[in-house]
Amino acid sequence: MPTVCHFEIAADDIERAKKFYSELFGWQIEKFAEHKDYWIFDTTDLNGKRGITGAIEKKHDKHHTITCNICVANIDEHIARVKKLGGNVFVPKSAVQGLGYYAYCLDTEGNCFVLWETDHNAK
Repeated sequence: MPTVCHFEIAADDIERAKKFYSELFGWQIEKFAEHKDYWIFDTTDLNGKRGITGAIEKKHDKHHTITCNICVANIDEHIARVKKLGGNVFVPKSAVQGLGYYAYCLDTEGNCFVLWETDHNAK
């Protein structure tokens, strides 16, 4: 079943956001080598078990805030379902080489989310 697998925090000032979240939650935030202005971290639950991953990235516009990434088995099927159900895909399916595919969507209430399909053959 699709589930939230990652989230992204948009920031005007990445260094300021890194400092805030690392001091607030103790997250170890590290540069993601393949992407400029993209910093990743792992989370843990209250019992210390590994949680989902997160990232801080450069804010694209004033509406870009915190985005949940939903992992799906087949991104093309879910893109079609988003459209059929009245949502909008505003960034089409795009590849992150060697990792997978993503698409930015809006639900029927105007909330942004990302569909993600892991595919190590993505180009």
